[in-house]
Amino acid sequence: MYIHEKDNWTDFHWDTSQVSLLQEDVFRKQGLLYGRLGSLGFDSKLKAMAENLTHDVVYSSEIEGIKLNVDQVRSSIARRLGIENVKYTAPSHYVDSVVNVMLDAVQHYDQPLSKEKLCAWQAAFFPTGFSEGSQIEIGQYRTNEEHIVSGLFGREKIHYIAPPPDRVEEEMQKFLTWFDNQDSVSSVIRSAIAHFWFVSIHPFEDGNGRLARILSDMLLARGEKSEFRFYNVSSQINKDKNHYYDILERMQHGDGDITEWLVWYMQKLVDALDEAETIVTTILNKSFFWQKASSVPMTERQTQMLNLFLDGYEAKITSKTWASLAKCSKDTAIRDIQDLVEKNILIEDIPGAKRPSYSIVCDTEDLSQFFTDVNIVEENGIPYLKAMYKGRKPVSERILKLDAERYQKGDLPLTNLLNKYCSYITQNN
Repeated sequence: MYIHEKDNWTDFHWDTSQVSLLQEDVFRKQGLLYGRLGSLGFDSKLKAMAENLTHDVVYSSEIEGIKLNVDQVRSSIARRLGIENVKYTAPSHYVDSVVNVMLDAVQHYDQPLSKEKLCAWQAAFFPTGFSEGSQIEIGQYRTNEEHIVSGLFGREKIHYIAPPPDRVEEEMQKFLTWFDNQDSVSSVIRSAIAHFWFVSIHPFEDGNGRLARILSDMLLARGEKSEFRFYNVSSQINKDKNHYYDILERMQHGDGDITEWLVWYMQKLVDALDEAETIVTTILNKSFFWQKASSVPMTERQTQMLNLFLDGYEAKITSKTWASLAKCSKDTAIRDIQDLVEKNILIEDIPGAKRPSYSIVCDTEDLSQFFTDVNIVEENGIPYLKAMYKGRKPVSERILKLDAERYQKGDLPLTNLLNKYCSYITQNN
């Protein structure tokens, strides 16, 4: 028996004792993130939002097995947000369509949700009218039975059968009325409920998962009263999508108790907020670097390469890596690097090393004099730089695994590590 076969099936309930602490953690991390964003200028906020939306669009599609070109998505979003200095890669018509849906949802989060809008968004995902080589119904609610299956032809396993098509209109009208009305439940819980409720109705022949995640984002935006989106749950779901489908299936066979779904969903929000903190730190450090280096003459290639590493590209800066990424000869890469060393933009990690590597100089001061109790701590498989700044401010910065390994091996000096991740802290403190 499926959940929608029960009377009053959308009277969802949950164990408040299991949900409330996680919800408070989400609220706390939201507050910390938006507090840090207060120090960013408008242009930097736009860049942070663009990077987040890029991840959101790419990973939400990837959950459904659709691989999008990251550079095309980033270019499409940058163009629509009016962001300059982004390496342009002409997006396909399909990428532009998907990006348009996401931006329409987040920039008009406070507008009523309607059947017409949902149908237009679903049609945008399938501009040819085909999905995986098969023609599908687009721009309208489905008129066929919808079975969620897996496995090879002839040996399929049915995970869920959605409400019959003659019920979809009524079920969706109830959903839309709830979506646009306020109640006493927080936006975080409403976001999770909307996601589960929508995919359980499964109103369209295809595209339901992506629309459910967009609707979740809309309700979070309404709760924050902001069109700026700096974190997304799609990237976290993509990392754990087997669990995602398993929980949805259990809940869709349940009695309306969605405690397990709410707990899992909010844990993913916590992870998403942690990842957003990393994006903000990267942008703050990058902004701090260019404020200091704005008057230093550089070639376009040098600028592009520095931006690549400032954006968190996970590799050592060496002449070999530089040549490969910049598509230039190794001799040209060596000249580029030596020029930047002479201009105090790059510094050797280990002077005189046989195979030298370099770090970007965000701050010319030796930052190790300001930080104490520095150590690398791993949490859920992710390395963090933990320290005290000037003996009074605790610091916790997510760092690349490569940098953690290099620091612990003695291949990356402490001052270079701090320079890369903590320069922005000295700007206003």
